[in-house]
Amino acid sequence: MRCRECGAEFELQATHVCEMCFGPLDVVYDQAALKKVVSRQRIEQGPKSMWRYRDLLPIEESTPVVTLGEGFTPLVKADRLGAELGLKNLYLKNDSMNPTNSFKDRVVSVAISWARANGFETIACASTGNLANSVAAYAARAGLECYVFIPVDLEPAKLVSIGVFDPNVVAVRGNYDEVNRLCSQLVESTPWAFCNINIRPFYAEGSKTLTFETAEQLGWKLPDEIIIPIASGCQFVRHRQAARELIEYGLVKEDRVPKYTGAQALGCSPVYNAFHSDTPERVLPVKPDTIARSIAIGNPSDGMYVNRIALETGGVVEAVTEEEIVDAIRLLARTEGIFTETAGGVTIGVLAKLAKAGRWQGDEVVVAYVTGHGLKTADVIASSNGHAHRVEIEPTLKSFREQVKI
Repeated sequence: MRCRECGAEFELQATHVCEMCFGPLDVVYDQAALKKVVSRQRIEQGPKSMWRYRDLLPIEESTPVVTLGEGFTPLVKADRLGAELGLKNLYLKNDSMNPTNSFKDRVVSVAISWARANGFETIACASTGNLANSVAAYAARAGLECYVFIPVDLEPAKLVSIGVFDPNVVAVRGNYDEVNRLCSQLVESTPWAFCNINIRPFYAEGSKTLTFETAEQLGWKLPDEIIIPIASGCQFVRHRQAARELIEYGLVKEDRVPKYTGAQALGCSPVYNAFHSDTPERVLPVKPDTIARSIAIGNPSDGMYVNRIALETGGVVEAVTEEEIVDAIRLLARTEGIFTETAGGVTIGVLAKLAKAGRWQGDEVVVAYVTGHGLKTADVIASSNGHAHRVEIEPTLKSFREQVKI
């Protein structure tokens, strides 16, 4: 493990903060050894899941993995949405098709596999819902004790999808940042593996597989730009790393990385605020107030790195209103038949906003990451005139012809 800031190196262990400078720790691989084994052919012969990229994940080959078949989700050519936005080569990476219907299954599969292999008997997390759902499911699969810490006002649909796996649910009277702070304190006094805290360096590596798959499904090519929702910024950083690894190991022909563009809700937009200031790496905390709760992190741990990557690659960070989020959910459903949660509404809303502002010429290959299913936040749509075309009729032809104009 190596510190992202000062470069100090540490043995593999359940920790995420550098003892020298308090910078974040990242997993480091033996690149020389990997270059001898990693190839397109080896990957393509692997399982139809994210574990086809096992050589590029921090789980030894001899270690049994905890899996529910996560990854290798559809990359959808979005012709109808693209036509509305003036984009001929628009793709949607539909990660709502994962086992618990969110992107989090990727990171949790890696985290729990590592934790179990290293002797942990209890897995835990701080969550806005999707992570808790995934941790509960994978802990059940692995036979581990599970504690999930969530804000007390979590969406009802998410509570149901978490509770069915029978974890220990701790509802905290506070927002996600307060939940996360409590869990960070508990790390010191419990022998537990907290997915997104003390084993975060391993957990985060699962994010890379989303970009690995995107490149493979594009015929081993990197897109021109990727639109990514921003919560903590963790996956944004790992997607940039994934592109670098694809190039280093000769899996793609390009020697350039995509432009990385971030999406936030205006109701919780600390990274966006900093990006559009004179000090883009100075991300100041905010109090979340948005329907996009799954990405409502007011004090994002990797916010400064998001802006650094966006600027380095030619990307931007943009934000959308609550109304634009709901409109984008409907737009995606109407044009492509994909029902996304509010975080996906943020991503598609930013995509639409940038397209209408003339960011692209029209021929670029643009990929938007749709990271969760709409049934997780269906109440947002149900409360926003979701039955505009509904009519009630008697069971007669006369009633039908009177009420339905065709």
